[in-house]
Amino acid sequence: MNTSKSKQLFEKAKEFIPGGVNSPVRAFKAVGGDPLFISHAEGAYIYDVDGNEYIEAINSWGPMVLGHNHPLVREAVIKAMEKGTSFGAPTGMEVEIAELITKMVPSVEKVRMVNSGTEATMSAVRLARGFTGKDKFLKFEGNYHGHGDSFLISAGSGAITMGNPDSPGVTSGTAKDTLLAPFNDLEKVKEVVEANKGEIAAIILEPVAGNMGCVLPEPGFLEGLREICDVEEIVLIFDEVMTGFRLSPGGAQQYLGVTPDLTTMGKIIGGGMPVGAYGGKAEIMDFVSPSGPVYQAGTLSGNPIAMSAGLTMLKYLDENPNVYTQLEKTGETLVTGLKDSLKRVGLPYTINNLGSMYTLFFTDQKVKNFADAQTCDTGIFGKYFRGMLEKGIYLAPSQFESLFLSTALEDTHLNKILEANEKTLKSL
Repeated sequence: MNTSKSKQLFEKAKEFIPGGVNSPVRAFKAVGGDPLFISHAEGAYIYDVDGNEYIEAINSWGPMVLGHNHPLVREAVIKAMEKGTSFGAPTGMEVEIAELITKMVPSVEKVRMVNSGTEATMSAVRLARGFTGKDKFLKFEGNYHGHGDSFLISAGSGAITMGNPDSPGVTSGTAKDTLLAPFNDLEKVKEVVEANKGEIAAIILEPVAGNMGCVLPEPGFLEGLREICDVEEIVLIFDEVMTGFRLSPGGAQQYLGVTPDLTTMGKIIGGGMPVGAYGGKAEIMDFVSPSGPVYQAGTLSGNPIAMSAGLTMLKYLDENPNVYTQLEKTGETLVTGLKDSLKRVGLPYTINNLGSMYTLFFTDQKVKNFADAQTCDTGIFGKYFRGMLEKGIYLAPSQFESLFLSTALEDTHLNKILEANEKTLKSL
């Protein structure tokens, strides 16, 4: 497989862009080799600058639930661009998409549009602090909520210990208000809450984790968090940047039947454009400026092109609930085939999946938290990734990421993925 143009671009990029990429995982450091530079995408395929074609299961890390370059979304973007790219003023489309979001997502009564998932999570935690008058919040190991300072925290020696900065540039002053607990460990959450009685403004989590690989909540975990938050007057925030509109029209909260106080959204909500949002109970959202005292603003928030792409995507999903039946079937078919191959080869593995999200972990241990995920053999994963890539299958270049399927994947594509998987596994 010739990738000479990608290699040349990467060498040039490293002269002008830190690490040669604009988001770290794209650098392929976790899997070896150099990143591919993409020229275009269509349906189930992406194409690199050397002309190589790949079936892929990342879908721009989630937003392309209908596949790449969907004609309805493309047409909506072009039509919006003909009217102007940015106004810095309200548009009717913002009202329309806000109304649709409140219809689709069970917990959202009011919503504020922003430009990224990171903006959404930062704003949601600030809002929870402003609403409750408390400073601390609790997050979970292995849950990623963007690159805001408060989220880049490691727990230190224990779950009750104040967090230590996990990245240079994050101050200890910021870290001291961030508390940490293992995902799926309700008892540890209770210990943390008890040790910080009356001081915690919010608990934030991915209801289905996607950034330590796909990790599902254990039975009773989300319900237990809901109960704790009700008793202790803590704002429960679901980060549905990945799961929102992917697992069901109303996201993971609708799929799993647990309702948060605030929800953060992104990816699918923008139809592939840079968009984020946060929303929830009206009494909480009314604390956001200009209705309330919690300040948050953005020049490009509600950008007409992004709103057009997002509104088109959400309308389609709202009007075609069969999309989710199709995605469930696609996920089930692919995961069943992967498991059959893995059993025949005899490699240790665990596959976590829910609907159109899945991760193949190279470990024989059940993966229910970040510590479990870290038992994976990342060396084998790197070989697996490169083997699949050589056979025309583009996967996430990290063991610790969820994959995201789309409706563009037909039986012929799934068969090719499974054939490549079989050959790759035998070569490991």
